[in-house]
Amino acid sequence: MKWDEFFVTGEPMIYGAMASIVLATIAIIVGLTYFKKWGYLWREWLTTVDHKRIGVMYILSALIMLFRGGVDAIMMRLQTAVPENKFLDSQHYNEIFTTHGLIMILFMAMPFIIGIMNVVVPLQIGARDVAFPRLNAISFWLFFAGAMLLNLSFVIGGSPDAGWSAYFPLASIEFSPTVGNNYYSLALQISGIGTLLTGINFIVTILKMRAPGMKLMRMPMFTWSSLITSVIIAFAFPVLTVALALMMFDRLFGSQFFTMANGGMDMLWANLFWVWGHPEVYIVVLPAFGIFSEIISTFSKKNLYGYTSMVVSMVVISLLSFLVWAHHFYTMGQGAMVNGFFSITTMAISVPTGVKIFNWLFTMRKGKITFTTPMLYSLAFIPIFTIGGVTGVMLAMASADYQYHNTMFLVAHFHYVLIPGTVFAVIAGFHYWFPKVFGFKLNERLGKHAFWWIAVSFNVTFFPLFFLGLQGMTRRMYTYSEETGFGPLNLLSFAGALGLAFGFVILVYNIYYSIRYSPRETNGDPWDARTLEWATSSPIPAYNFAITPNVKARDALWSAKYDNLPIFEGKIEPIHLPSNSGKPVILGAIFFAFGFALVFSWWIPAIISGIGILIILASMSFDRDHGITVSVKEIMETEKKLRGETL
Repeated sequence: MKWDEFFVTGEPMIYGAMASIVLATIAIIVGLTYFKKWGYLWREWLTTVDHKRIGVMYILSALIMLFRGGVDAIMMRLQTAVPENKFLDSQHYNEIFTTHGLIMILFMAMPFIIGIMNVVVPLQIGARDVAFPRLNAISFWLFFAGAMLLNLSFVIGGSPDAGWSAYFPLASIEFSPTVGNNYYSLALQISGIGTLLTGINFIVTILKMRAPGMKLMRMPMFTWSSLITSVIIAFAFPVLTVALALMMFDRLFGSQFFTMANGGMDMLWANLFWVWGHPEVYIVVLPAFGIFSEIISTFSKKNLYGYTSMVVSMVVISLLSFLVWAHHFYTMGQGAMVNGFFSITTMAISVPTGVKIFNWLFTMRKGKITFTTPMLYSLAFIPIFTIGGVTGVMLAMASADYQYHNTMFLVAHFHYVLIPGTVFAVIAGFHYWFPKVFGFKLNERLGKHAFWWIAVSFNVTFFPLFFLGLQGMTRRMYTYSEETGFGPLNLLSFAGALGLAFGFVILVYNIYYSIRYSPRETNGDPWDARTLEWATSSPIPAYNFAITPNVKARDALWSAKYDNLPIFEGKIEPIHLPSNSGKPVILGAIFFAFGFALVFSWWIPAIISGIGILIILASMSFDRDHGITVSVKEIMETEKKLRGETL
């Protein structure tokens, strides 16, 4: 292989990206060395098994991926802003819309959601940690290895270019001879294994590690949504893993699973992908529903209306999510009977979703609403997401979908679902739980400025796409003639995208500003919240709770504050915690090397890396972790320090 085949060359933007990666790496190394933080980084972060620190690393990774995916989005909107634009050629545009979809869904939305789950769920159920702390660390490092492997593709070898759904035969060696789709199959397999392990871990955590008195129907709604999401993960992600493995065999070893000849079936890939792909939508949306439920209840000063119906509706959504996948390809020839069945199931799934909308509205009815930044995102979510839902019902009609399919109408629809349904939720949750993790609030004034820029600019960006789709503009069209008349609305959409970017810049600046200037919290409950995570100190001690909570009501903290139902009744006792381990991060690094070697069919390095993986796994199976014990004296000193008392 020649160097110009190994490195992506010929694009000034790629050279700039290469230079920025090298400079950023040098800056990080120099900074860690100058401030003597290598030991701190290894002890406190790289080897941690603490669910809170792992959650923070997930969220930090998601914010970085949000930047990368956002740059891709700006480039796409710029390319289509004016007719016959030469900013990107067709190949580069194909690579950008492919990586944009992959990064935003799998490497931004998923880790942001899982990060919040890691931080919040053990606290909400009164647990010390997740059920399998070391497995939790492995899950993160496998996700991170997959994310880094995919992001490496745009400077080494070339990015995947067959769309985020990688339909065959477009993703085959015949039509995509570069290594881009090798990156796709391997990066998603590695990160997907990590996600599957997370799902299993949280199922066990929620079912087996709840505090005394925390019955299933007393769990906070976010914990319920996390449990149901974890069950979906456990059933959906094995399908993706198998499909990606078959894709890898086709591309690396010449098998014929998804070919057009020799007994292969390209539509098999489409079915397998969407059997995972549509439940994946609810994997990122259901926890968002849980986040909105917590925030709306807290800032309305009311218990959540229709708690049982909310739980039932999420269970129904999770079941129906596996019965709608074929609505993604009504036009691919499966016949009227099949299309009719999936049309009905797709419309049916809107019913339990509508139930939740009314639950939130009735929660706010006659409530004492406080318009904080998290609440603003929650309020904006309801009407914007409803537009996405209504257009989804339009797309559910199989006959009408022949007009909408693969147009910008579809692009507008799924952004109206995923951005308010997931991005608004994780930003709201980020603001809401930030003081719990770090001990101070994000600045409310800057937070509200960012909200208005993001909310208004989102609609300016994506609402014109509905009309462009109805006028006949197809998705993934990298250029168009002036005679089509698509120019003005595309230019308006680009202006909205710039506004969105500015809103996210304010959000990032708010983090910096708040670190420097926000007053520190000492009571652990800055929002006058309702659930158990706010009953401990802020920031959260390693052991979470000095005394194991005893839950007597659904909103445990609210009942303790206003109904005189105490939740901490025992005495402080020594607490056992798991030890840190360096093996998960080493395992992630070896998985990265294994995937990178397979991308380029370097068999000897791949075999060596594979043996390394087996050795690490075998050594971990023989580990005997006796953990550490936190003494009563240490606990009492920590509690006083976190409350701002002098020792």
